[in-house]
Amino acid sequence: MYIQYNMDQLCLPMDLEEDIPPNHLVRVVNAAVNRLDDTIFDAAYPGGGRNSYHPKMLTKVIIYAYTQRIYSSRQIAKALRENIPFMWLAGRQRPDFRTLNRFRSQRMKDVLETVFTAVLQFLAEEEYVSLEHYFVDGTKIEANANRYTFVWGKAVTKHKAKLQENVHVLFASIEAAEHQEECEHQGKDLVELGESLEMSSEKLEHMTQALESQLLDKPKDKTLKKAVRKLRKDLLPRLLKYEQYKTLLGDRNSFSKTDPDATFMRMKEDHMRNGQLKPGYNVQVGTENQFILAYSVHQRPTDTRCLQPHMEKAQKLLGGFPQTVIADAGYGSEENYAYLEKEKIQAVVKYGSYHKEKSKAWKADIGKIENWTYNEAEDTWTCKAGQTLHFRRERKETLKSGYEIRKRHYRSNSCDGCLLKDRCTKAEGNREVIVSVERLRYQNQAREILRSEEGYTLAVRRMTEPESVFGQLKNNRGFRRFLLRGMEKVTLEVGWLSLAHNVLKQAAVDQKRKAAILQ
Repeated sequence: MYIQYNMDQLCLPMDLEEDIPPNHLVRVVNAAVNRLDDTIFDAAYPGGGRNSYHPKMLTKVIIYAYTQRIYSSRQIAKALRENIPFMWLAGRQRPDFRTLNRFRSQRMKDVLETVFTAVLQFLAEEEYVSLEHYFVDGTKIEANANRYTFVWGKAVTKHKAKLQENVHVLFASIEAAEHQEECEHQGKDLVELGESLEMSSEKLEHMTQALESQLLDKPKDKTLKKAVRKLRKDLLPRLLKYEQYKTLLGDRNSFSKTDPDATFMRMKEDHMRNGQLKPGYNVQVGTENQFILAYSVHQRPTDTRCLQPHMEKAQKLLGGFPQTVIADAGYGSEENYAYLEKEKIQAVVKYGSYHKEKSKAWKADIGKIENWTYNEAEDTWTCKAGQTLHFRRERKETLKSGYEIRKRHYRSNSCDGCLLKDRCTKAEGNREVIVSVERLRYQNQAREILRSEEGYTLAVRRMTEPESVFGQLKNNRGFRRFLLRGMEKVTLEVGWLSLAHNVLKQAAVDQKRKAAILQ
């Protein structure tokens, strides 16, 4: 009546591989990692102590876990005890969560990029990617940090300036009480020691010690005792804190107290659905055929200044620069165009006003210098009314990155009586324009490339390249918040995510190829 059921009966076969389908993803992970040379992992194991779990086994387990939306080391350890594909990959070994976490966040910090490059090389050899077209874009991922323990650069500057003022007021009050006495430090009085507008914690510590020595000679001086107590218990610790904050900030405008490497960024989605700022990192990836070719993590909220450091990372991973870089208008700055030109990389990169230039309103706007005529030989501009604007002077503007922009000033001789002046400008007097000729040259080059057949095709393809990868990472695999803290560990997490994504993409392409053959 019933099929025989006995839990105490030993069943054969005992090989777990029999329970795994031939086209299962876990087999793709196993084959990809098995192709790696064992010597790649030597840098992670200096030797000594008890024998370690095999790094290939741990690598397979973590990559496969990331493909299954399992990111917690405890959850991975649990899967090794309960999940057949995990048990097969690990050969029934059961490393605990501490071993798994230590391996992915410490052991592999100097090896993961080598593993990623080796897997990418296999993909290139089997023509999954050609490494010619490089589609770059960025996305913001929330840090593993408290959303409300933030430090703002402007607030630190403001509070530090107020503290400096309090220090000077304090020393002025001491000097007022002891105006006839002379300080023991180099024969200078207190007001001379404290008259500098900017006072470091080191200098304030030295002056506090001088006051404490003075207090030993006059232990009953209430004014001096109160000042020393205020310096030691309040002003000096706060100044040390503000200096530490300034160091952590660097050129950023904010950081999180629970993850100082994270910067507060405005993201497209958040837990309260109101667009508030959250601590996070800007993750940049370069893709081709929706495979990740390179990745990098940045503390800057905007993509503009991330391109150069990302391309340097890509050069390291790929062994050279790609032939063509395709990006959206967020990367279309003069500095980035100059960088790509210097590195001899073809730039299919939009600039901010590229799409606006196609509108009728833009083309009809006679005040736009893009609608005027430039005479390169005479270095003059001619407006729509026929007035000639002559070169007046040039000034240089240096960006935070050190890049120098040359801005040239042009002015017309006379706009009096011009019938088009009201449509041209609202400013009084003659029309003056400030132009970066280099930027206009780069924009003309970009416009020509983007309007070509190849450029247009690549620009359209860009919308389905990195955007689809981000959709896979954040929506399909649910990775919206980092588990680890700090730039180094966060970069490792992105590396594991990228490896898992490429293996998943390879499995998907293989299935399509097999389906096409069967048809």
